[in-house]
Amino acid sequence: MRLPLLPAEGCCRRCGRAAPGLDREFLCEDCRGRDAPHFDRAASAMRFEGEARRMIHAFKFRGGFWLREDFADILEGMARARFRVEEIDFVSPVPMTILHRIMRGHAQSDCLAAALARRLGRPLVRRALKRIGNPKAQRTLGGKERRENVRGTFAVRRPLAVRGKTILVVDDVMTTGATLSECARVLKEAGASRVWCISLARSLRD
Repeated sequence: MRLPLLPAEGCCRRCGRAAPGLDREFLCEDCRGRDAPHFDRAASAMRFEGEARRMIHAFKFRGGFWLREDFADILEGMARARFRVEEIDFVSPVPMTILHRIMRGHAQSDCLAAALARRLGRPLVRRALKRIGNPKAQRTLGGKERRENVRGTFAVRRPLAVRGKTILVVDDVMTTGATLSECARVLKEAGASRVWCISLARSLRD
């Protein structure tokens, strides 16, 4: 089985978007524009397609917990390649809505963040962020609509706990980066020094 792994080199230094044929970092057009993401650096380990998509859906929707450690292996490799791990103060997941947690019976980002924090030897802070709204599903929305949809849906639980910190935020799938950017925005407004983000997979949809 061959997974569609993404390269750790030849990526935008902010959003992590890969550019085939390049072997160095660059700053992509989106990250130079007015709507640049609020996070400082992001990375994704796989393309959200084929076998990776099927495995992630099994993990998210069909109780495929046995995949957690395999996913943690993949995330750890990308994290060590793209981030200065020793500078991470703590790892934190993107929080789910209560409805999604009830429907799925678990929070996949929590599981991934816990496994990754253990692998990296960094503290895990599960509740640095909280959901304060219920945006509509992002699946049918474009980039601008996604940013507007998630704005104001996260808050920092204890601002003093994030002040001056470098935080690694973990999610399962990144598409436009709107959700992770909004998480980074509120963390920085609360005083976080740097917000880095990592996702298990990245959708190629714009």
